Amino acid sequence: MKLPSDVRPQNLLKALKRNGYLEVNKVGSHIHLHHPDCHRTQVAIHPKPIAKGTLKAILNQTEFNLEEFKKLLK
Repeated sequence: MKLPSDVRPQNLLKALKRNGYLEVNKVGSHIHLHHPDCHRTQVAIHPKPIAKGTLKAILNQTEFNLEEFKKLLK
C-alpha cells in the first residue's frame, strides 16, 4: 500500500489522539505526543500536507501499520 499524500497535520493529530496519544507539550508549531505504552512523536502544525518521508517516520515512531492508520484517518 502507498502512503497517502494529502494528510494534513490537523488530521494526523486527531488520528493519533483517537488511538490514545496525549498532547503533553507544545513548542512553537510542534506538538509533542506521548502514548501510555511509552511511544513518543511530534507533529509540526502548518497549512500544507505532511511530506511522505515525515509521515513514514511518524508511523514508524508510533508503530502503526498503514491499514490501521488509514482506518484512524476516517
